[in-house]
Amino acid sequence: MAVKIKWLAHSGFMITSPKGKIIFIDPWIEGNSLCPVKMSDIKAADLVLVSHDHADHVGNAVDISKKTGAIVCAAPETARRFQQELGLPAQNAVFGSGMNIGGSVEIKGITVTMTQACHSSATASPAGYVIKLEDGTVIYHSGDTGIFGSMQLLGEIHRIDLALLPIGGVYTMDPAQAAKALKLLNAKVAIPMHYKTWPFLEQNGSRFVELAKKEAPKTKVVVLDPGEEHTL
Repeated sequence: MAVKIKWLAHSGFMITSPKGKIIFIDPWIEGNSLCPVKMSDIKAADLVLVSHDHADHVGNAVDISKKTGAIVCAAPETARRFQQELGLPAQNAVFGSGMNIGGSVEIKGITVTMTQACHSSATASPAGYVIKLEDGTVIYHSGDTGIFGSMQLLGEIHRIDLALLPIGGVYTMDPAQAAKALKLLNAKVAIPMHYKTWPFLEQNGSRFVELAKKEAPKTKVVVLDPGEEHTL
């Protein structure tokens, strides 16, 4: 079975693994006018990854976990807030209390490693994730971040097949920084995210595509519309 990546708009993705496991990342469903999916459409999930505690990234992570029993990966302080304020059952949080930057966990044959991100967060430190699927495919979701030099180390350590990178500017990298980040990461494929949501963000992926051709010509850039799916 192929790996399928569906963009839910903003930084939200739904990944279907080779063995049919379903992973949500930063699933902002309700209140996101660009999201093509409704909570009623979500019938199953195995993992929900939350990069940081801003409303447009926490989104419906806890709702999905409650509905499906999916394990939520988040930093300890963020996981604690989910339990105390949003009613996340302790058994639905990874290790019962969250995980932290540099840590890895294997759940249902999928290995998740939390990485650093340069941003802010209401609780804990912001993060990204490296996800290694059952067939060895490696996906990097950077979370909200500016560019940082150790992206090169992430690329060397994990041999990234797909990088999901913000390009919107204002709160995150803009297309120029994201293209430089691709050069550091040396990913095979990249999908831009965190743009178009509001009028003051980058509105399309065209500038990123052109800059990536110059900075990381070996990387294939795939620009999705919300609801579109890419198969690896």
